[in-house]
Amino acid sequence: MADARDDTRIQGLEELIATQARSGTAPVEKWDPPYRGDIGLAIKADGTWLYQGTAIVRPALVKLFARVLRRDADGRTYLVTPAEKVDVVVDDAPFLAVEMEVRGEGPDQEIVFRTNVDDIVLCGPEHPLRFEQAADGGLKPYVRVRGRLDALLTRALTYDLVECALACDAPQDKGAGDQPGVWSGGVFFPVRVG
Repeated sequence: MADARDDTRIQGLEELIATQARSGTAPVEKWDPPYRGDIGLAIKADGTWLYQGTAIVRPALVKLFARVLRRDADGRTYLVTPAEKVDVVVDDAPFLAVEMEVRGEGPDQEIVFRTNVDDIVLCGPEHPLRFEQAADGGLKPYVRVRGRLDALLTRALTYDLVECALACDAPQDKGAGDQPGVWSGGVFFPVRVG
């Protein structure tokens, strides 16, 4: 009999992890180039990248730009190179979590996300989940990708995460009570706003 979770496996996950390990991420946090202003870059809430109002349709270019994205302590997002930094207007989160894989159960469970730009994120202490309330009163979960950059979980993944939370046993010794949540990377993330 097939595992019920077989349909929730991230296709080519191990290859994506190896590719990410080889390419690494640009050391944007260490770069301090001069600020060059706004050149018309934006990321819409649906993950579409725009340059001066026109969609950037080449996935390789979007992935390249995503590798040199940084959100500073002032809350502004920049595209950063060693030579310059420019504004990027972000409607919500710069990335979308588009696939999720759940491995194991209980406190040993791991939740792995793939973003729309093929970042692989193992949810845990370094990549926590957080929840906000949507304008319509619904739940908006985010996972930290790197630095101060988050990925918003797609609606389908939000449903999958809530289903996982309802099946998860909350740790009674942490004061969670009956609060639903999920385990990942040894951390319990209660599903609540705030």
